[in-house]
Amino acid sequence: MESTKIVQELWDRMQARDWAGLGELLADDLVVEWPVSAERIVGRENYVRINAEYPEGWTINVLRIVADGETVVSEVEVPHDTAGLHQVASFWTVRDGKIVDGREYWTCPGADPSPEWRAAYVQRV
Repeated sequence: MESTKIVQELWDRMQARDWAGLGELLADDLVVEWPVSAERIVGRENYVRINAEYPEGWTINVLRIVADGETVVSEVEVPHDTAGLHQVASFWTVRDGKIVDGREYWTCPGADPSPEWRAAYVQRV
């Protein structure tokens, strides 16, 4: 399967809560880093369990997926009934048909307040 399709399947299987299917896309020794929360997830089972145990009420909207060789970048929005909207930029390495590592940046709109000195140069979103 093409690397962009593998990452699309990752998000599709998460949305479907297909945890066994999600695991099929991941290398046994997968490593995923979440720099914003200073966490590293080591191993396929840990990554699947973290996602399976996340409190319900969420949906995944894939905005785009782009690739350059074995590097695949995805941008998704994850609205949650009680936690609000999360936006995620993920950088994946796909090798031999499996996701072998990733780095995901999870944030919420407005989580990083715009400093007053930039007000003259920007438009609020």
